[in-house]
Amino acid sequence: MRLSELSRRATAVVDHVEDREPADPISQRLRELGFVTGEEVRVVAVGPFGGDPLVVQVGFTRFALRRQEAARVCVRAESATQPAAIAPPETAPPVKMHASSSSASTPALRVALVGNPNCGKTALFNLLTGSRQKVANYAGVTVERKEGRFTAPSGRHVQILDLPGAYSLVATSPDEAITRDICLGTFRGESRPDLLICVVDATNLRLHLRFVLELQRLGLPMVLALNMVDAAERRGIRIDRAKLEAALGVPVVQTVAIKRNGAADLVAHIDHEQLPAVPVGLPADADPHVEVKRLLDTAVTMPRSTAELDDRLDRIVLHPVLGLMLLAVLMFFMFQAVFSWAQPLMEGIQGAVEAVGVWVGNVMPDGMLKSLLVNGIIAGTGSVLVFLPQILILFLFILSLEESGYLPRAAFLLDRLMAGAGLSGRSFIPLLSSFACAIPGVMATRTIQDPRDRLVTILVAPLMTCSARLPVYALLIGAFIPVRKVWGLFNLQGLVLFGLYMAGIVSALVVAYVLKYLKRDRNEHPLILELPSYRLPSVRNLIVGLVERARIFLRRIGTVILKMMVLLWFLSSFPAPPANATLPAIDYSFAGMIGRALEVVFAPIGFTWQMCIALIPGMAAREVAVGALATVYSLSATHEDAAAQLAPIISQQWSLATALAFLAWYVYAPQCISTLATIRRETNSWKVMAGTAGYLFALAYLAAFATYQIARTGSNLNGGRVMTEELLVQLIAEVEKEDPVDFANLPFDEQMLRDLVCKLVSRQLSQMEDAHFSQDEVIVSLTASIAKLVLENLVLNARLLAQQGHGESARALLERISRQAKG
Repeated sequence: MRLSELSRRATAVVDHVEDREPADPISQRLRELGFVTGEEVRVVAVGPFGGDPLVVQVGFTRFALRRQEAARVCVRAESATQPAAIAPPETAPPVKMHASSSSASTPALRVALVGNPNCGKTALFNLLTGSRQKVANYAGVTVERKEGRFTAPSGRHVQILDLPGAYSLVATSPDEAITRDICLGTFRGESRPDLLICVVDATNLRLHLRFVLELQRLGLPMVLALNMVDAAERRGIRIDRAKLEAALGVPVVQTVAIKRNGAADLVAHIDHEQLPAVPVGLPADADPHVEVKRLLDTAVTMPRSTAELDDRLDRIVLHPVLGLMLLAVLMFFMFQAVFSWAQPLMEGIQGAVEAVGVWVGNVMPDGMLKSLLVNGIIAGTGSVLVFLPQILILFLFILSLEESGYLPRAAFLLDRLMAGAGLSGRSFIPLLSSFACAIPGVMATRTIQDPRDRLVTILVAPLMTCSARLPVYALLIGAFIPVRKVWGLFNLQGLVLFGLYMAGIVSALVVAYVLKYLKRDRNEHPLILELPSYRLPSVRNLIVGLVERARIFLRRIGTVILKMMVLLWFLSSFPAPPANATLPAIDYSFAGMIGRALEVVFAPIGFTWQMCIALIPGMAAREVAVGALATVYSLSATHEDAAAQLAPIISQQWSLATALAFLAWYVYAPQCISTLATIRRETNSWKVMAGTAGYLFALAYLAAFATYQIARTGSNLNGGRVMTEELLVQLIAEVEKEDPVDFANLPFDEQMLRDLVCKLVSRQLSQMEDAHFSQDEVIVSLTASIAKLVLENLVLNARLLAQQGHGESARALLERISRQAKG
């Protein structure tokens, strides 16, 4: 019988793992993970789409396996019988040790943190070096070599290397190859480490000690960091540190890196006058799994079960129906919260930015410096800064999911869906990482063993909605989508944001499927994914993560965005307009010339020349587009206060079709330069980088074109009416500024109404012409605006009649108003 044939919750014993080819890497990896003769296995869950993949527990570790991988494991469907234990001697014999030649005189000691994925290496690295590298509760967070330094109490300088997690020195993915090459001394430009700190998860020694035994064969001094000992104690696991140290022949230090415990003992071993001795490794023909069992029998007391909480939670989280419902609710709630929770904070930041702009405008004399500060720097950077609360709320959810151990389980639930598109379930975490930024998402593909899977994941990762797109989405949604509840429960703006994120996800699956078809690849690629134990998110880690994201965002505002805003202000301010100029100065500037030249290309998708200007700096960073629009419209404004907020301006000057086209463009828009450079580095191919930029540009243009044409033709400006109602309020306010009228005392004056309508038509025609409204759209919009203006005057006259005691006349007029309003 094969493991793939077992039903849910069935238990069996491994007989052997079948090789499909000589030196089969998949079968070898299964053995390394503990699928060895005599080991008990249990099917915990089956996938929601066709019962594939499986979640299988071996020992106390859970893995997601596709059935094609599980079919390699031959099992006996019988009650588990414990293999004969290797009884430890009453007194453990001392392990032969070799003195290390390194000493405290070494100028800079090279120490490598090495171990299985998700054992706490990076948390320990942060503790020792004071760094703030990302930590999370899933395998594959660290995918490249990280370096830090600290000075030991003796004054010795120590160089710490944080290496990607690996299950074996027989590498099956690019990240494991980095660890192998550094440990073997074959990494280009680097020597071997002087000392290995082997980090193991104290709750999962059966899996982690096998890799420690493999590392002992390298002949390097070694210290074992027994991490997460607090979690082991809570689960009833008792570890005799002294016995484990004697059995392994290496110093053992207990640590809880996430709580900052154990660093002093670890540093003491590093800083010792003589480095720890080199242990004798196992003979080449020895079975490491047998030795691991001997070590566990010698030094560890295990309870019958350590995963009661995981079992209870996984019954819901991994359920084929309930699990998918929970995933949908979590994603949906996240996007609802981005708008609902952030609004008060955004309004506060917006008010502060406006106050600073007004204060600077009042205290500074007119001139180029004032224009640079008010219209360039404050308008541009302030319009981006206002979206910081939304970005932090998004990251609060992402970091919480990462810390909890939920993400690999979501990958399990979606594996068959992704497999249908030609992707591995291992692609899920890199793609989810791309919601933060495509750069770490592309780098996270190093955990994918199959080269074809990795390349496809790199190509579609930019389609995930990165946090830099959020300011653009939030700006347009806030300007064109009303704030109201749907079905009395859901925020409409949050629903639209959820739809935009889903558009990116669906597009990634479609593109992956097309690539699979073009490659004529009909094979399903392997999935072997470790599922970590659940863990409550650490408040400290969440705070550190959010502070780090805020620091990165503010640094981008203070560097990339600020520089782009200054450059854009210069291009928008020079050359100066001619003496007889009738248009705003920006129309005569370098930026205006560039924008109008690009307008020829982008007019078919509804983009104005101002929008074209914003696309160029947006290549440096997506969120720069918002600042660029703020700067352009600020310099285009005829009144200084007209540029106070960007959303009302674009809601006046853009049609709904244009706004929807701009959103569609940014769902697919070509990546920022940094992401393209990362793709070039990860694939070592200029061709792949250029192809990625090209296909994304084509997708963006086609999607924006289709959206714009459908929105114009299908709605015939139903959205224009909505826009015009908001526009009319602004226009009437401006008319009243120029020609104040006391409407409360105004009898129905046909001439006054005619004058107001003329001003309205003249002003609105000019704005709608710039926004590329069609003739039909102009007629519909103006008709709605004029009708509203007439009705407003009629209401005022009815109010005046009632105040003067002419109740019957007032009622008659109100009935007339009602009939006209219905018409």
